[in-house]
Amino acid sequence: MTPPDDDNAPGSPAASDQSLPPPAVAAPAPAPLAALESSLERVAREMLRQQRSDRRWRVFFRLAWLGLVLAVAWAVFSQRAHVQAGTKAHTALIEVQGEIAAGNEASAEALVSALKSAFEDPGAQAVVLRINSPGGSPVQSGIVNDEIRRLKALHKKKVYAVVEEMCASGAYYIAVAADEIYVDKASLVGSIGVLMDGFGFVGLMDKLGIERRLLTAGDNKGMLDPFSPQNERQTAYAKAMIDQIHQQFIAVVKRGRGDRLKETPETFSGLFWSGEEAIRLGLADKLGNLDYVAREVVKAEEVVDYTPRDNVAERLAKRFGAAVGQGAVKALRELPRLH
Repeated sequence: MTPPDDDNAPGSPAASDQSLPPPAVAAPAPAPLAALESSLERVAREMLRQQRSDRRWRVFFRLAWLGLVLAVAWAVFSQRAHVQAGTKAHTALIEVQGEIAAGNEASAEALVSALKSAFEDPGAQAVVLRINSPGGSPVQSGIVNDEIRRLKALHKKKVYAVVEEMCASGAYYIAVAADEIYVDKASLVGSIGVLMDGFGFVGLMDKLGIERRLLTAGDNKGMLDPFSPQNERQTAYAKAMIDQIHQQFIAVVKRGRGDRLKETPETFSGLFWSGEEAIRLGLADKLGNLDYVAREVVKAEEVVDYTPRDNVAERLAKRFGAAVGQGAVKALRELPRLH
């Protein structure tokens, strides 16, 4: 007999291969798992982007505050240099610009401080007020006028007013304290008067059917209320008050200008004139600008500005604003995390 084929025998390699199942094929990942992986990847990218953005902002605020510190240091050193320069013979300049009112650049507080610094500097040969102002508060103007007169008597220094575009009302109140007033031929000078203005809405309220309900303790507490009809007695009282202030203004002008003033019926009417006409009326003395007065009158051509101004650091701080400042503080608190 022929022996059986060994390849088909039980336990042979061929038989074993035929009995094994085919290799399994990996099934694709379920769709929800792929979506989760994609979402996690997006979250990770967004967190990384946010961290980079926060890091850039922290660096920005660090640099901004560094710049602010450098600006403060520069302002301090420049102020010292200004004081040292002021010890040489020079003309002291003080600017009177804009409305004369408390809180403004041309407030009595700011101008008086500048005047004291200028008069007390031994190098200041004289003080020049360069004026470009429509006027303002008679109280603020009166304080400055009084202080100029006091400092002139104390330090024996001359004061000159130089008018640019305008020297009206309260600005002229200040100018008459000067020893001489210089103008440009086209400057506007004068307006020696006092006003009190407001509005009245009574007729409009009647048309709209609006009733004014005003309760006061004191007969005159609601005086000059714009929503109530005018009271003749109260109006007369207000008029008498501004007339009294007007007379104070007139007395200051007469004292300051003296015999140079050529008074006419219009002088104290509130009118204003060109610089050329103001000289003819004795409201001003001569034509001239700052350089002319420093060079030809004071004989000290170098001009040192004593006007109080915001330094660079203060201007930068104001530009930052409150919101940015709060952000900067927050960033500074987080600085240890910056690396």
